[in-house]
Amino acid sequence: MTRIRSTLICALAFTLTACAWLESYQDPTRAWNVTKLYSEAAAELAAGNYPKAIEYYEKLGARYPFGRYAMQSQLDVAYAHYKAGEPEAAIAAADRFIKLYPQHPYVDYAYYLKGIVNYNRSVGFLDRYIPTDPSQRDPGSALDAFQDFAELVRLFPDSKYASDAHQRMVFLRNNLAQNEIHVARYYMKRQAYVAAANRCKHVIEHYQRTSAVADALEILIEAYKHLGEDQLAADTERVLTLNRRAGRLLDDEPPPEEVSLGRKLWDYIGLDTN
Repeated sequence: MTRIRSTLICALAFTLTACAWLESYQDPTRAWNVTKLYSEAAAELAAGNYPKAIEYYEKLGARYPFGRYAMQSQLDVAYAHYKAGEPEAAIAAADRFIKLYPQHPYVDYAYYLKGIVNYNRSVGFLDRYIPTDPSQRDPGSALDAFQDFAELVRLFPDSKYASDAHQRMVFLRNNLAQNEIHVARYYMKRQAYVAAANRCKHVIEHYQRTSAVADALEILIEAYKHLGEDQLAADTERVLTLNRRAGRLLDDEPPPEEVSLGRKLWDYIGLDTN
């Protein structure tokens, strides 16, 4: 009986030791303090190993949910998800940062990052190598980006990101207007002239000061003629001619330059040097 008990005790001790060893082997970060965990996460982020950086940042947030390291890691993990090509996770992380730290000195960056993510999220692999018309893409993400940038400019008009955000809003607005023109042309091909005319009128009313207005007027003239509305067609043609002579019709805006977001844009606490 004593021998059996001794054997059981030894087996139990061996099992506990093995479990502890396995746990330590499976998670080498168990013994890391918050400073070590943050510095390792930052190093992985700088090296471009985004999945590992995200893993470390999330462990930091779970183990040390309060303090400046937790605050910084929330913003870092949003950026890491963006660089990893995970737009939904990046936006969710940025939203969490905004909710948790609305008075943070760099909360404007979180709004800007959301806009950039939505601005770029519809650009696929082929778009990077084959030129495409961005106005023909699904306008959903463009609308989201426009709203993100608009919120940034409204809340933080003096932000270092406000000027670029405003430029992107102009470009997005032009693309949204051109998207309406593509739809109007589709309706014209389908001989849905009333629907085409309505799209054009929407552009004229809601997207003034864009290059799409000239296209909208031209399509509207054609739609009115097909509908037998000769007087409306003539009136619209006069409006188009007058605006052209007055130089009020705009050309396409050049696309904004591609931004190169970097972690140092917001790393103000200096945690890496501690």
